[in-house]
Amino acid sequence: MTNVTLRILDGADRGRVYDDLEPPITIGREEGNTIQLNDDRVSRFHVKIQEDHEKLVLTDLESTNGTKVNGEEIQLRILRYGDIVTIGRSVLLFGSRDQIATRLAKLRGANLPTVDPDDPNANRIEDAVSLDFELNWSEDEDLHATLHTIEPPELPERLGAGQAAQLSELLEYLHIRIRQLLASVQVDDERNRITLSQRQWQNLVDLQARLAGYLRAISEPDDPNID
Repeated sequence: MTNVTLRILDGADRGRVYDDLEPPITIGREEGNTIQLNDDRVSRFHVKIQEDHEKLVLTDLESTNGTKVNGEEIQLRILRYGDIVTIGRSVLLFGSRDQIATRLAKLRGANLPTVDPDDPNANRIEDAVSLDFELNWSEDEDLHATLHTIEPPELPERLGAGQAAQLSELLEYLHIRIRQLLASVQVDDERNRITLSQRQWQNLVDLQARLAGYLRAISEPDDPNID
């Protein structure tokens, strides 16, 4: 089981650290949560973090004011070390310093040692990295933003045959629509620009709207207002 570290960066509870928590974890305003926040914009039970197939998944529990991860409104999100979770006026950082340093090292392509989890004398991967070093190894002022870049997600595992067929059909639909949009692009080599017709622009907007609907339907399958 992967244990969780959350540090509160802003809000009434700023500076508090919740270390080595075992999922499932709930965060909210009321007693009974794993983490109780003193924030009147946080719902009684606001979010839940649980482990699923060795990944930590954050779920918004139909909160009044919603949840953001790295500035984006979410209902469901796989958490990665360094993610910033905003609920109400409270801002939480996911991951310990060592965990965030390890992720930064992997993002820059560092060769980290292979650790045998069954060897009690083996050094941890975290012992080979330093967050201070990782944050300062480059002069790039936007280095920390590397943590919040959009990365290609992994495909879900252990799907049944019907689920795999449904996912394949959905991806094929998106693939065909994107291919049609790319085929309609007009290229202006002299001005180094591409243009879309108004019709195809609306096609692109409609595709985004459908994706938004799919995301909502996955997180709230019983919502009658989803088309």
